[in-house]
Amino acid sequence: RKRRAAYNAPPMSDTVPSSCDVLVVGAGPAGSACAQQLARAGFKVLLVDQHQFPRDKICGDALIPDAHTAFGRMGVYGEVMRHARSLPHVACIAPNGGRVDVPGRVAVLQRAVLDDILRRAAIDDGVRWLAPARFEAPLMDGQRVGGARLRIDGKPHNVQAQWVVLATGAVPAALIAAGVCERRTPSGVAMRTYVRNPNMAGRITGLEVLWHKQLAKGYGWIFPCPGGLYNIGVGLAHSHAKADDGRETMAEINLHDLFERFCKVYPTAQELMAGGEQLGPLKGAPLRCSLEGARFSRPGLLVTGEAAGATYAFTGEGIGKALETGILAAEIITAARDTMLTDAQARARYEAELLELKPRFDLYERANKVNESPWLANLVVARARKSPRILRRMSAVLEEKGNPGNVVSLRGIIRLFLPIP
Repeated sequence: RKRRAAYNAPPMSDTVPSSCDVLVVGAGPAGSACAQQLARAGFKVLLVDQHQFPRDKICGDALIPDAHTAFGRMGVYGEVMRHARSLPHVACIAPNGGRVDVPGRVAVLQRAVLDDILRRAAIDDGVRWLAPARFEAPLMDGQRVGGARLRIDGKPHNVQAQWVVLATGAVPAALIAAGVCERRTPSGVAMRTYVRNPNMAGRITGLEVLWHKQLAKGYGWIFPCPGGLYNIGVGLAHSHAKADDGRETMAEINLHDLFERFCKVYPTAQELMAGGEQLGPLKGAPLRCSLEGARFSRPGLLVTGEAAGATYAFTGEGIGKALETGILAAEIITAARDTMLTDAQARARYEAELLELKPRFDLYERANKVNESPWLANLVVARARKSPRILRRMSAVLEEKGNPGNVVSLRGIIRLFLPIP
């Protein structure tokens, strides 16, 4: 890519601009993708994050086809794949030990590396970068957001902007401060660590996902990373439920216990941990799923990525959808400028396009029945091992060309009991 010079904004201090066209808060996939697309469209963009980069990010690190497509749009596909470990399939492992390898375009790359590639791509296209800078509150211009107050080196700094984009992930603090949070508790939780175990080289050749009744409503995974590392962890969807008094509380499940159970019921996980070098502690993180839990906008402000709930409930996958919704936010802001949309029209279009994605997120909510009823995994895996048609259907779901709800709908379950065609 041809590098563009970052814009020169009037300084508030030696390093902090006082204004920009668009302020993007959060430099994960959604924020960096949004900032890059806006800079390409000629906006003066300031991208801020509360952490210096590269930084660790708790995630499964899996890259499935929707992420690959977005990397192509950003012009970083080649660079990402040079660093990533490409894999040929996702191994679905049932409680009874049955296994089926679902072919697909998948890869693994640690988020510390991936997110820095995306951030640098944005900077190369003219985005101005500032960190560490924490979002404290929106600046109001009448009834419209006109910038933000940031906390930098312990001091507040005001940055004026025509638009503010929140891409702050699952932690709700920025959403609450911006007045757009509708649910403070997460949709799910996950925990992972990295392990180096040379003895497992060649043993784990795809993304491995295990369902088991000992994992409650969750699942375990082992994803092989570049450099002989393995990302191993557990996830729990629908981790919080409403109590009788209306408050949402977390299910009585300890993620450390869930991880230990995963290692007990899955011999490969037990062997990986017992014979490997654990690099760092187990770390947990919340998930915001199914395009729920936050208002998508208010005048002058858009919410995108996992902050808007752009993570699938069934799989916990959110990198691709974060990129997709971040690019969408940039397209809406660009359309507002180029076609003279009013603020209300731009927000209405953005929310409508996000809601067009909602049915697919709802399908993944339905597919979450596999997590809640592990016996379904036994049935699906057993049938897929015998039926190329069912295996093709599962591969189509991975490529987002199929309906994940078909397999676990009442009709789909009944069809699984019928003779193999």
